[in-house]
Amino acid sequence: MYLAIEGVIGVGKTSLARLLQPVFDAQLLLEVFDENPFLADFYADRERYAFQTQIYFLLSRYRQHQVAVPAALTRGNLIADYTFAKDALFAGLNLSGDELQTYGLVHRALAERIPTPDLIVFLRVETDAAMARIASRDRPYERNIESAYIAELNRAYEDFYSAQREPPILTIDTTKLNFVEQPSHLDTVVNRIRQALQIPPFQQPLPLEGQPQV
Repeated sequence: MYLAIEGVIGVGKTSLARLLQPVFDAQLLLEVFDENPFLADFYADRERYAFQTQIYFLLSRYRQHQVAVPAALTRGNLIADYTFAKDALFAGLNLSGDELQTYGLVHRALAERIPTPDLIVFLRVETDAAMARIASRDRPYERNIESAYIAELNRAYEDFYSAQREPPILTIDTTKLNFVEQPSHLDTVVNRIRQALQIPPFQQPLPLEGQPQV
């Protein structure tokens, strides 16, 4: 099983991946983002540093997926806290003109060699909730992120996954979920994933009063 988790900055992708690891006896593939030397400058001046930031991420993510994913899948289950395709989503948001065209040529050439997940779990979250989570973890290079950027990113994710048919997408609204501190919320998410992948045991979801809707 190859499961990938997606969603905007601050939605809880890495936290959920770590919580799911023992449930599915899986290895983890975590995004390496804090090594990007352009990231802090990008959040301060998106237009000036967008191309450098995207190219660095593209090549870094390609190296990770090309080597780590096939090796991990020979040993068992794999859970990733991002997909290779997300890089193109961010590029479409941050680049334009010749820079976007150049990026697209490179991305399409590299994407042909990347394994595809069996399921993508798309975590939705309202912009205000995402901003609160970003502020709570207080990463220095994220302090300049603006709410308008997260809102724009949210729209881009919605458009991207509403149009995508393969691989299968499981969408879960996490705005009112706290799967880190509430075991019942994590159980709900796990049940939805098992159901989507047809991995027993799972139960058909029942609407309960007061229970977050996912």
